[in-house]
Amino acid sequence: MQSAVKLRTAGLISSLVLASVAFGCGPRVFSDGDALAILGSAPAPEPEPEKVEAPPEPQKRVEMRDNKIVINEKVQFEVNSAKIKPESHSLLDEVAKVIKENPQIKGLEVGGHASSEGSDDKNQKLSARRAKSVSKYLSGTGGVDKGILSAKGYGEGTPIASNDTEDGRIQNRRVEFLITEQDVTQTKVEVDDAGNEKVIEEKKVKG
Repeated sequence: MQSAVKLRTAGLISSLVLASVAFGCGPRVFSDGDALAILGSAPAPEPEPEKVEAPPEPQKRVEMRDNKIVINEKVQFEVNSAKIKPESHSLLDEVAKVIKENPQIKGLEVGGHASSEGSDDKNQKLSARRAKSVSKYLSGTGGVDKGILSAKGYGEGTPIASNDTEDGRIQNRRVEFLITEQDVTQTKVEVDDAGNEKVIEEKKVKG
C-alpha cells in the first residue's frame, strides 16, 4: 500500500513537470534584446521662479507739499538773463497743471534766488526779473489765474548750499514756489460710545 502511494506521487510529479515543459510555464530567461534598460538619472526638480521686484517709480518733476510746490529740476535761463530756455517750458507746464489741480491754493509766490557771483545789486535785480518771467509764463502759457501769483527776488540772501563750489552756486541759482495762502478744511467730529465718528461741522479757513 505504501509503495503504491509513492508510485502515484512520483507519477503526479512527472506529469506536472511534463505539463510545465509542454505549455511553457517553466522559468523564463530574458535575452539581451528583451531586457529593459534604464539609462541616466531622474531629472532635477525645476527651480522656483525668481521673484522680480517692481522697479521704483521715477521721481516726479513737480510735487505738491504742505506749503509749497517743489520742482526736482531747475528752471533754466539764458546766461545773465531772465529769458526762460525752451527746455524748461514743459517743467513749468507741469507746475501750472499742479496749481490748477489744487484750487485750494489762493496765493502763490514765485521766488527767484541767485548765487553770490556778481554784485549784490545785480543779483537782486536778476533774481526779481527771473521770478517775474516765470510768473508771467504761468499766467500766460500755463493758464494759471494771475490774481493768485506774485513774484519776488531774494538775490543771494537765502543760499541753500555753499557758494564756495560750483555745484553749490548752481544749487543757489533757483526758482521756488511758496504757497502763501490756501483754503484749509476744518472738520469737527463726534465719537459715540461704539467709537463711530460723525461729522458735526465742516468749514474752510484761510491757511
